[in-house]
Amino acid sequence: MATMNISLPDDLKSFVDTQVAGRYSTSSEYVRELIRREQDKQKLRDLLMEGANSPLEGPADEAYFEGLRERIRKRARR
Repeated sequence: MATMNISLPDDLKSFVDTQVAGRYSTSSEYVRELIRREQDKQKLRDLLMEGANSPLEGPADEAYFEGLRERIRKRARR
């Protein structure tokens, strides 16, 4: 695992210490969790933009939404 040192002003360090207390073992765990959340948000943004930029495939009727639900069910089973 790589190491990264960061410098924080006192008020941010206090905030991190407060967040870590009782919920994480170390401040590194807390920062890793924040980075993972940001990665997840970025993936979601990318997927939303991909969908927004894709061509329309037909009417958004009940059959269309049922097809989406089925695709999601299949992915969840993997």
